[in-house]
Amino acid sequence: MKTMVAPSMLASDFANLQKEIEMVNGSDADWFHIDVMDGVFVPNISFGMPVIEAINRHAQKPLDVHLMIVNADKYIETFAKLGAASISVHYEACPHLHRVIGQIQDAGCKPGVALNPHTPISVLEDIIPDIDYVNLMTVNPGFGGQKFIQHSYKKIRKLRALLDEVKPEVMIEIDGGADLGNAKAIVEAGANILVAGSAVFKAENPREAISLMKKV
Repeated sequence: MKTMVAPSMLASDFANLQKEIEMVNGSDADWFHIDVMDGVFVPNISFGMPVIEAINRHAQKPLDVHLMIVNADKYIETFAKLGAASISVHYEACPHLHRVIGQIQDAGCKPGVALNPHTPISVLEDIIPDIDYVNLMTVNPGFGGQKFIQHSYKKIRKLRALLDEVKPEVMIEIDGGADLGNAKAIVEAGANILVAGSAVFKAENPREAISLMKKV
């Protein structure tokens, strides 16, 4: 499977959002990664429905919406209508995870489960058959620009082995600290999708950075 890159719009220049969207449209990127934070599950607040609707209006690539929120079940249909192609929800924030995954499927989106750095991958065993990807957090969720947590390599390898046993087509998305310096090692550990924020939007040549990450 080829490496996919999903630039994280959280790191983009919000004052020039359309320009940033057009850059991603014209790049080799696969998805737009949209982080939704509520200030409850995570300490930060990002952006809400009007901004996502605006991004979707100009985006020419699928929107990958990462819900770092409580009560995600109340908003699945709304995010689908706003243009989400895939939606990941946090295991830690969804006491009725199977039900929420079903909601995502019913809304016509690819379902994913996100895991915090401290959460063991064993909690996924009973939900793997129902999902398309795992959003593995390799930083603590809530803030952009953090450094990749080094023990995540071991976790990626363990997760890849578990997925290969149960449902090999499930993809691993790495969210947090991925850049040109570690992308190759991350992919070699078993990841398929690299979420890249600062590594793309703070780069001297963002399109080139995306292309180089896809080639690892």
